[in-house]
Amino acid sequence: MDFTTDFGAAAREHLRLIEEHNAATLDAVAGRLLDVVRAGRLVHTAAAGHSLAAVLETFYRAGGLACVRPLFHPGLLPLHGAQASTQLERVPGLAATLVAQAQVRPGDVGIIFSNSGVNAFPVELAGEFRKREAYVVAFSSRPHMESAPARSFAKLGELADAVLDTAIPPGDAVVPTPSGTTAALSTLCSTYLWNLLLVRLTALAGDIPLWQSSNLPGGDAANEGLLEQYRPRVPML
Repeated sequence: MDFTTDFGAAAREHLRLIEEHNAATLDAVAGRLLDVVRAGRLVHTAAAGHSLAAVLETFYRAGGLACVRPLFHPGLLPLHGAQASTQLERVPGLAATLVAQAQVRPGDVGIIFSNSGVNAFPVELAGEFRKREAYVVAFSSRPHMESAPARSFAKLGELADAVLDTAIPPGDAVVPTPSGTTAALSTLCSTYLWNLLLVRLTALAGDIPLWQSSNLPGGDAANEGLLEQYRPRVPML
């Protein structure tokens, strides 16, 4: 796909293609999310670096699923040190600590956003989720994952029960310029696929615990019951 002549049109076409390409997987994952909702379990979302933008999209978001617990360490956020966040993502051991703290249980869903799917943190997360019998979903680019060298004992796609493929070319940014390549797509694609999941989920069952906007009349009151219900297991609420 040529992003250089009309980036907007090409990006919209790419979103259409990944929706079509992932349709069956989206249906399967939405079914798993419904199981979580009905059983009173949790969806654990995690990432490092700029993929944390997708985690933020899943958590305490207007229209978002309330039974979501993010697995987060401040050092993984570039705002706390850009180069340091990249280095920490490659350090073994952090994932096991975060998964243990979250008390992930059998039947939970673990969602990992990682465009390359090769660094230690996302790969070890998948391994830790599997040890606890959680269903593992990866949001990754298969082309990038296949071309990038592994930095851990496996690649994320090898451990995930389901892969939602963003199909982004290796490197994330897609428009070459004299100054370098620009226009990264991973955040756009990951948040699009996540919202496609939410729409499928609500189509499967009408009564889903969804956050309301706090900036609309009645929003705070509507959210209060969800806060009371989930705060004991999602302390960041």
